[in-house]
Amino acid sequence: MNREKVVFSFFMILALTLNFGFFAGEVDNPNHHNVYELFAVVVVNLIATVLKFGDRSQMGAMLLATSLVALVQLFSASIVWAYVVNIQGHAMTPDTMSTIISLSGGALIANFISVILLIIETSTMRH
Repeated sequence: MNREKVVFSFFMILALTLNFGFFAGEVDNPNHHNVYELFAVVVVNLIATVLKFGDRSQMGAMLLATSLVALVQLFSASIVWAYVVNIQGHAMTPDTMSTIISLSGGALIANFISVILLIIETSTMRH
């Protein structure tokens, strides 16, 4: 068993599951989505992205691209949340929450594609 692949796969799957946990719930209800969970999703996605930098294959390039897309979406969601709450000083509204969840949904799709690519790569490996 390759420990590097285990750690790599762990963080990719954790990124997907954490993102799903943040995404699940009523889209416009701020009580269903926790800011700390969004923070955890961003951190785990950053770790997963860093782990993808070493792979020089075409599949590695695709995995890195999906990670970068997820990070752009998650950073955008975090910026919207921080701007509304900390700079504008407003409470979270259903409109703002739905924007944040939509951005998280884009990252969720990118993470899902990453895991599918990982499964494809693993299934085509020869021992």
